[in-house]
Amino acid sequence: MSDLVFYTNPQSRGRIVHWMLEEIGQPYQTIWLEYGPPMKAPDYLAVNPMGKVPALVHGDAVITEVAAICTYLADRFPDKRLVPPVNHPSRAAYYRWLFFAAGPLEMAVTAKAFGWQVPEGKSGVAGFGSYHATIHALETALTPGPYICGEQFTAADVYVGSSLGWGMMFGSIERRPVFDAYVSRLYSRPPAQQANRLNEEFLRAKNA
Repeated sequence: MSDLVFYTNPQSRGRIVHWMLEEIGQPYQTIWLEYGPPMKAPDYLAVNPMGKVPALVHGDAVITEVAAICTYLADRFPDKRLVPPVNHPSRAAYYRWLFFAAGPLEMAVTAKAFGWQVPEGKSGVAGFGSYHATIHALETALTPGPYICGEQFTAADVYVGSSLGWGMMFGSIERRPVFDAYVSRLYSRPPAQQANRLNEEFLRAKNA
């Protein structure tokens, strides 16, 4: 049995972690949970009191929140080179844009999806400022390419790329040439394709 135990649902942000697990190439056990009672059962609430997926158990460590899981795995398996060297300038970009996507981008997209409006003159109070400012900042960061940290593919690309891909698919993020090219480049990676296959195969078997 692997000491990496992954709790997920194929129709959740767990797909991002699934991709990250495929990138690190270590054995892991997948536990598929249905929405509703299974996620609120006492044994799973002991793992994640929020009763949500994904969650990762690694030995005695329990990690929730997708950005945190991606960061943890990149740090825990440094031989996979999914995080820039500590003393390299791109390490700052790695932290910056990974947490930008987990913070301002997530909030901006959520606000747009639900029609939440920041009151006039209050954009400075909202962590994301405005939807358009957030999208422009991310486009500016991705324009040099090919990855969010320059030449090196990192865990930040797994998270940022997934956020963009899902957002554009559901219409909560507008399509822009830079975004399309970036996501296409990332989704062509074999680990991304394998993670997608595993999720789609589970869905097909479940619905058969």
